[in-house]
Formats: sequence, structure tokens, C-alpha cells
Amino acid sequence: MKDAVETRDVHGLSPSQLKISMGIIGGMFFVFGFLSWINAILIPYFKIACELSHFESYFVAFAFYIAYFVMSVPASYLLKVAGFKKGMMVGFFALALGAFIFVPAALTRTYGIFLVGLFTLGIGLAILQTAANPYITILGPAERAAQRISIMGICNKFAGILAPLLFAAAVLKPTDQTLFDSLASLSDTARATALDALIRRVILPYSLVGTFLLLFGLGIRYSPLPELDTDQQDTSANAAEHDKKQHIFHFPHLILGAVAIFLHVGTQVIAVDTVINYATSFGIQLLEAKVFPSFTLFITICGYLLGIVCIPRFFSQTTALKLCTTLGLCFSLMILVAKGMVTFLGHQVDASVWFIVLLGLPNSLVWAAIWPLALDGLGRFVKIGSSLLIMGLSGNALIPLVYGFLADRWGLREAYVLLIPCYLYLIFYAFWGHKIRYWKKEKRKLEPETKSSASLVG
Repeated sequence: MKDAVETRDVHGLSPSQLKISMGIIGGMFFVFGFLSWINAILIPYFKIACELSHFESYFVAFAFYIAYFVMSVPASYLLKVAGFKKGMMVGFFALALGAFIFVPAALTRTYGIFLVGLFTLGIGLAILQTAANPYITILGPAERAAQRISIMGICNKFAGILAPLLFAAAVLKPTDQTLFDSLASLSDTARATALDALIRRVILPYSLVGTFLLLFGLGIRYSPLPELDTDQQDTSANAAEHDKKQHIFHFPHLILGAVAIFLHVGTQVIAVDTVINYATSFGIQLLEAKVFPSFTLFITICGYLLGIVCIPRFFSQTTALKLCTTLGLCFSLMILVAKGMVTFLGHQVDASVWFIVLLGLPNSLVWAAIWPLALDGLGRFVKIGSSLLIMGLSGNALIPLVYGFLADRWGLREAYVLLIPCYLYLIFYAFWGHKIRYWKKEKRKLEPETKSSASLVG
């Protein structure tokens, strides 16, 4: 009996319970990835079917991810009242509703209704991400948090590799390129009829996805996934000091971390969601260009595997963050300057496209490293702190829109200059920002107290 007790972790979980929990959360991250990264193919698909500009097409990402900004704080209160499992069930029900909204949207070919469906999907994911990310962060030793998040990242990105390929297989045909090339020459009536038929191909796959999500939510509710008490997590020597902090804005490393998440996810979604449109600008057909997001996410998985093997054995998660952010800046600069057609893996395209694909490597460990650094020492503020970081996912909504705006005015390549300031800030957080524990005003207030205490001791 004594040995059995000793093998349990700080949450009272046995190794087998820990594995089951990791497996369930891994399944959730697979669903997150599938629903998120399918946007990479939805953007050019809606651009054609709904006759949109670059700027308008990136409202797919905006509608989907702005829900994180709207819902993440309410989600933290939902989880506090209902608990993790019931809250996750509600999140899956919201996902199912969002998928079903695609049916009337497709029947009427109304872009606005599609955006409502995407926003509803985003609400569901905001709830689930608010639960799953702190859950996996605190489910085990803090120094291995980046390793666990990397495992979840593999589930997420593997789904992302499959999503655009499966979507293309379900709704696109080999003869569609002829249709796309001839749309401009068709009469208004003939073009509308062809586009109506094209957009209605999403009805069956999204109906099946909605049904699956509904059943998954019920399964989570009655699964053996344990509830974790995150309100009692701060047992460190600094607990008394943290009790003086009245709200999350007293934690600079958290606030700066939320900004870092905002910029990181924006750079990540640009690397995945814009590469198809960018590749087609060099004359590649959509049915060929659809593989480039999968290449990017495959490279990301390689980065995750590297992190699992090396963290913390060979280097810390903080060192990984420093390396990845610096490498991301270098690749971003190469996108702007690298020119010339390169043939690789059977695809002949401009060299800059391959540097977009390579961004998957530095992007792999940034998310995994920021979370434990930003949540360090939050104690009873873990849930609300997590919701603030999830709000940072709204970077996926706003940054692609800025890219689309710049692409319409400056050009698709030139718009990637947006990545430069993003990676510069991430470098700042990796080297200095995560160490900041007091704002300057707070530090000035503490200095007189420290001096006074020192004189009394003297």
C-alpha cells in the first residue's frame, strides 16, 4: 500500500490514471487541430466560392479566433462553476452547433452565415482550450510542462496535416481547376449555379463532424478524466508574497506572456493559412498548393519531437524559446529576400515559399515554452490567468487580417514584413520579459519597505 501511495503524483493520480488523462486530452487536442487548421483550405475555398478579396477571405480566421477574445474569460468562470468535465462537454456542444450552422450557410451560399458558424466553433474551442491548456500544464512536474505540451502539440499538428487533405478529398475534384479558370468567362447565372454547387459540397462532411462532436462531448462528461483543484496550486515559499497580489494584472510575466501568445499564434497562422494563396501566386494550381500547410505542420511536429527528446535533458524550455524565436526572425527575413524557383519534393515554386514552410520548426516550441513561464507562481489565479492567455489566441483573428490588408496593397510577399516585429517581441519575452515579476511602480513602492526592514534589522 505504501508503494502505491508513493507512486501517485501531487494530484493523487496513479501512473495509469495519468496516462488515461493524457490520452483523453490528446484526443481533444487532435480535435482542436482538425477544426483550427482546416481554415488553411477554407480561406482559398471561400475566396473562390463566395467571390472574395484577400482581405475578405481572412475574415474566416477573424470570425473563428475572435471568439477566443470574447469567450475565454467567461469560459474560466464556467469552468469554476461547472468543473472541467462539464465545462468541456459544453465546449463540445458549441463545436457541434457551429458545424451544423454550415448547412444553412451552404444552402444559401451566404458568407455571413459561414462566419457565424466559424465564430460558434471558436466559442467551443475557447472553452476547451481554457480547460485543456492549464490542465496539461499542471498535470505533472513543472519542469516537464513544455514536454507534455509538445506531446499535445503533436496531436494538434498531426490533425492539422490531415485536415486540409481530407477536406480537399471530400469537397474538391480533379476537374475543379478547369471550373476555377473558367469562372470569369461565365455568365452571372451560370457562375452562380456553379458556385452554389461547389459550396454545397461542405454539407455532408460538416453534418458528420457535428454529430461526432456531439457524441465526443457526451463521452468527455462520463469519462474517467479527473477534476483538478487549480485553486490550491501555489504551495511554494512565495505563496505569502503572492497573497498580496489582488488580481492577474499584478503579474507582469503573465501579461507580457499573453501578448507573446497573441503575436506567436498570429505568426503561426500566417505561416499555415497564407501559404496556399502565396504559392498559387507563382502559378501553382490550388489542388497542388493544398499540400503546403501540411508540409508546414509536419515540420512543426518534427520540432515537437525534438522538444520531447531534448527538454529538459539537454536544454531547458526557456533556452528552447530563445532559440526558436531567434530562428523565426531569421526565416522571416529570408521570406522577404529569397527569390528564384526551387524544385523540392516534386514542387517547383519560389524559394520564399519553402521558408514559410520552415517557419513550422521555430513555431513548434514557442507555445509550449510560453505557457509554463507565464503561469509560473500564479497559484489561485491559474484559471483566470489561463483564460487571459487563451484571449491571446485572438492574434489568430487580427494578424491575418492585417496581412490580408497589406497583401491587397503591397503584395503577397511584401506583406510578410508583418512577421518581423512579432518575432522581435517574442525574442524580448524569451530573453527578458518572462523574468519580470513587478511593474516599475510596484518595484518603487517595495524599495522603501525593503530599506526600512533592513534598517530595523541593523
